[in-house]
Amino acid sequence: MRDWTGSLKRLGACQEAIDWCQSYDSLEDAWAACDRGDWMLWFAGRVAGDPDSPSRKRVVSAACECARLALPHAKKGETRPLRAIEMAEAWARGDEGITVQMVRDAAYAAHAAYAAHAAAYAAHAAAYAA
Repeated sequence: MRDWTGSLKRLGACQEAIDWCQSYDSLEDAWAACDRGDWMLWFAGRVAGDPDSPSRKRVVSAACECARLALPHAKKGETRPLRAIEMAEAWARGDEGITVQMVRDAAYAAHAAYAAHAAAYAAHAAAYAA
């Protein structure tokens, strides 16, 4: 088996992911076996191209779908995580007037709401992908 993980190292993957991937013959094999959605979204985001590229917007849309799964865990009445996800979705759709900075600002607000809370973190991760 040859070591194909050099590209992961160059992209800045965490050591845990690199170590895990080394037991697979190829990126394709590792991807098929991976049950870590956060690693998969991270990788997809790193190779998706420029921030305004269609492929980056597809990654952001996927991250938003994942983040929505955490919304039931948000504190009742807390809307910042949902607003961050909706802002990222609007940007990914190409809605006029939505900038990456607006998405980031919404993500920071969601993160501030619950720094350790799963829904806020997921919303922040979705926006970070943008």
